[in-house]
Amino acid sequence: MNELDRRQRLFVAAMAEKLRRGGIGRRGFLRAAAAAGFGFTCARYLAGGSPPRSRLHAAEPDAVASGITGEQRRFLADMGRRFRGTRIKVVSENTPPGVSIGRMIREEFTPLTGIEVDWPIVPLDQVLARTVKDTIAGADGDKGHHDIFYWDQAWLARFAAESIGVDELLDRTDLAYPGYDFGDFLPQLVEATASHGGRTVGVPFDIPIFIMMYRKDVLDELKLSVPKTMGEYLDVVRAIDAAKRGQGIHGTTGQWKTGHFSLQCDASAWMWAHGGHHFDGENRPDYLIDGNAKGLRYMLELGRHMSPDVRGWDWDGEASSFTQGRAGIVISWSEFFPACDDPAGSRVVGLVEPADCPVEDARLAPSQCGFHETPGISRQGGSCLALSRHAPNPDAAWVFMQWATSADVTARANADGADTPIRRSSYADPRVLAKSRPVRGTTRHFEVTRRAIEGRMGTSPHLPAWVTLANEVNAAELGKLTTGRQGVEETLQAIQKKTVDFLAAAR
Repeated sequence: MNELDRRQRLFVAAMAEKLRRGGIGRRGFLRAAAAAGFGFTCARYLAGGSPPRSRLHAAEPDAVASGITGEQRRFLADMGRRFRGTRIKVVSENTPPGVSIGRMIREEFTPLTGIEVDWPIVPLDQVLARTVKDTIAGADGDKGHHDIFYWDQAWLARFAAESIGVDELLDRTDLAYPGYDFGDFLPQLVEATASHGGRTVGVPFDIPIFIMMYRKDVLDELKLSVPKTMGEYLDVVRAIDAAKRGQGIHGTTGQWKTGHFSLQCDASAWMWAHGGHHFDGENRPDYLIDGNAKGLRYMLELGRHMSPDVRGWDWDGEASSFTQGRAGIVISWSEFFPACDDPAGSRVVGLVEPADCPVEDARLAPSQCGFHETPGISRQGGSCLALSRHAPNPDAAWVFMQWATSADVTARANADGADTPIRRSSYADPRVLAKSRPVRGTTRHFEVTRRAIEGRMGTSPHLPAWVTLANEVNAAELGKLTTGRQGVEETLQAIQKKTVDFLAAAR
């Protein structure tokens, strides 16, 4: 860590503390973090609101039987004799798998090992602040205060050297959790959310991603086929809207809140689906291309078949409109799907089906994009867990981290409704398959989610300034577009100029 890097980290920690005390607002903190080289890709945090799934899965989850084997139980008991009384510390924001795993820690892990796990749920700015403080302590030759960190994928370039690499951890045969099998994690997630520079620095943990969801009853009534292309998708949206708007059902819905990151999420998916991107292969802003213009025109046409209220909705509003039966088809976050089958709040239980997103009209290769941007209509926002190189209790922490991300615990979390299928085995686990029907916490969309991850996944640019550019440039200008204050070309020209100017000023 050089002196500039050290000063930047100290600055971010100070700004996070100022935010915690109310001295600055969240937007001010985001600007400060971006200026110091720390961005965010987490949709929940960039939006400034609670995750939709925290509301959609608020009910107490069903009990899911443990599948821990006798060999695994004996291993944990052996580790207990070695580490009993150790307290390990995890820093994470509020995520569905974290909530499920927290309960399993109390019921299983700590009773078997005697290892206490301190896992407070804190805002993502505090996760960043605690991470930078520990890395500074490590640079000074001291141990950090925390063992395991939840990392936004935008931080991997800055923190890669601060974690104990997964290959190094897997070489510790004396600490190897029986049947852990790191190869069971979907490789696309390992690459996109937990790797940097050819090195695996963490373990995938969370994966919200776009899929298609449609009202089967509506399509059947109107004798419409499930759309396979972008043209067919638009035709279906138009047909539903024409036939059903008088009954309160619009063709589709969206997350178009003016100036909100959710709007940028929608726009980027449509741009990627028409041959667009944000940066070229030389890491230069590249908005003035035909693919981006086609994508935004397509988005505007979809908007003609949405509720006028959509311009005030983020993902919560979009999810609510769909579960309340106010739209016939949508492409959005897979984590919304279980809410459709929850009788406590849905009016469309058993009526919604998951499907692969339509094939993109055109799709650039990652080599044609910059900052690790990967075009794909199935936009993702995943993160990872990383074991700190400055951890006070790294061995005990690795034992816990393996258990917490093991096939059994991951499957149990998914059967609980966590909706984060990061392992191949989760898709075939009987406890997960048992929920593949219209029930609360359904998993009947998992195979669609898997195909999205494996072949259609879109990943935003991983540059530190993305947080500011996505919110204060992209979302702001897109809001002018969706409210009719400027056209497509004007919008792209404004985004291009402001992005170029911002990056030039940041040099």
